[in-house]
Amino acid sequence: MVSIRLNRQGAKDRPYYKIVVVDSRARRDGAFIDQVGTYNPMAEGVNYTIDLEKVDKWVKNGAQPSETVASMIKKARAAQA
Repeated sequence: MVSIRLNRQGAKDRPYYKIVVVDSRARRDGAFIDQVGTYNPMAEGVNYTIDLEKVDKWVKNGAQPSETVASMIKKARAAQA
């Protein structure tokens, strides 16, 4: 199964995440299929970017977002409207 989840980047105590489409059996920081956004928990205010067109394409093809990514997608849709 394909999932949309966070891929940790950055240094120790300075996390930075890529929102990626990945095979659910892959490691957390392993190879991914496509990058659909970013998340920087250290930033103030809106600290994520998401390409909703790519997300819609992947969800239509059966990808399941994680709980965290699903909440970010929901917030991004509300901000876009």
